[in-house]
Amino acid sequence: MRRICLTLLTALALSLPATAQENAAAPAIEDVIADQMRAFRSEDVDTAFTFASPGIKGLFQTPERFGAMVRQGYPMVYRNAEVGFLELREIDGALWQKVTVRDASGAYHVLDYQMIRTEDGWQIDGVRLLRQPQVGA
Repeated sequence: MRRICLTLLTALALSLPATAQENAAAPAIEDVIADQMRAFRSEDVDTAFTFASPGIKGLFQTPERFGAMVRQGYPMVYRNAEVGFLELREIDGALWQKVTVRDASGAYHVLDYQMIRTEDGWQIDGVRLLRQPQVGA
């Protein structure tokens, strides 16, 4: 019994640094995502592109290509009307911020933003649209 308690306490202690990292990073991560959303709302793809990670910048090369991808693949982000932040969590060593977005037509979407810390601060390293749970009677 003592060994089980010791194992559980060790596991809990090892999980604390990740939680502390998440808590410390949350405001800065939310600011980066909110600032990029504002840039898209203003159709300022040059500024929106500055919040992308080096890997994303390398993939798209120019703000115009990046903006076209977001406009076509993530119209709810490009034409966002409201943004809310849900939980920030660590998955396989990466921080993921769950975000709610209301699009221009009033529909809500949930997206997951993968964030990385660079010399320039927090940057967006990927976004995925999460499936909404089906609601039925």
